[in-house]
Amino acid sequence: MKQKSVAIIGVGNMGGAMATNLLARGWRVQVCDTDPEKVATLEEKGAVALATPDQAAIDSVAFIVCVVDAAQTAEVLFGAQGLACRLQAGHSVLLCPTMSPQDVEAFAARLAALGVHTVDAPMSGGPARARDGSMSLMVACPPAAYEQQAGLLQALSSKVFRISDRPGDGARTKLVNNLLAGINLVGAAEVLALAGRLGLDAGRTLDVIEQSSGQSWIGSDRMRRAIADDYAPRAHVTLLEKDTRLAVEAARAAGFKGPLGARASQVFAEAHQAGLAGLDDAAVFKYLQGR
Repeated sequence: MKQKSVAIIGVGNMGGAMATNLLARGWRVQVCDTDPEKVATLEEKGAVALATPDQAAIDSVAFIVCVVDAAQTAEVLFGAQGLACRLQAGHSVLLCPTMSPQDVEAFAARLAALGVHTVDAPMSGGPARARDGSMSLMVACPPAAYEQQAGLLQALSSKVFRISDRPGDGARTKLVNNLLAGINLVGAAEVLALAGRLGLDAGRTLDVIEQSSGQSWIGSDRMRRAIADDYAPRAHVTLLEKDTRLAVEAARAAGFKGPLGARASQVFAEAHQAGLAGLDDAAVFKYLQGR
C-alpha cells in the first residue's frame, strides 16, 4: 500500500470518530470540515488540516466523503473547491453519507468518467463504534476497487459487509436498515410514553423490555438517554427524518407500500415541526410524551 494516508471530508460525529480511529492505527489523516473547532480537535490528535477539499494530497490511499446528504456530497466532489480537480485516474472515493441510490449512481457515473472508482460505503453503529472500528460498513463497488481499498476498509470496520459490485446497493441496504431503526425507535418511544401514562416507572419498564421480546438496540440506546432527559445531539432528529423519508421514497419507487415505514417517517417530521430538530433523535420520546 502507498503511505497510509487518507483524506476525510466531513468530520462531524461519524467522520471525526473515523478519523480518530485511523489516527490511533497509525494512518496519516487529512481532515476538512466547515466547523473549524472539529478540525482543531483532530489536529491535536495528529491530523493534518485542509482548508478546502481540493487541498487533499493526491497520494492519499482514498478520499472519504462523510457529510450529511447528497447536496453536500455534490459540493464536496464537484463544487468550486471540490475534490474533482484533485482526483486522478485510479483514485478511489468512499461515499459514506446516507443518500438515495439514484444519487449514488449519478455520482459514481461522474467519477467513472474521470477514471475514479466509487466505493459506496454507508455506515451504521454510531460514533462510539466508528471510533473503535466496530461500526458496520455496507460496501458496494467493483471487485478491483474493493481489493484496492481492503486495508482501509478493514481499518475502518471489523464488520464490513460486501453487498454487491454495483454502487447504489450499499445505499439501498442502508435505507432498509435505517427504516427499521426508525420504526424501532418510534415504537420504543411510544411504549415508554404509554408506560408513563399507565403509571409505570420508565426505567424499570425498559429493564424488562431489554430482557424480553420487545428489545431493540436503538430502543435501549436512545430511551436510556431519554429517561435521563439527555437530548444532546449524537444523531439529530433530522437525520432519521431524512433517512426514513428516502427509504419510503425508495419503497414507493419499487411499488412497495408497507404499514409502518411511512408512519414512522411522519413521526420524525412531526418532531421536527414541533421544534425538536436540533435535539438527539431520542427526542421522539419527548414528542410522544406531549401528545
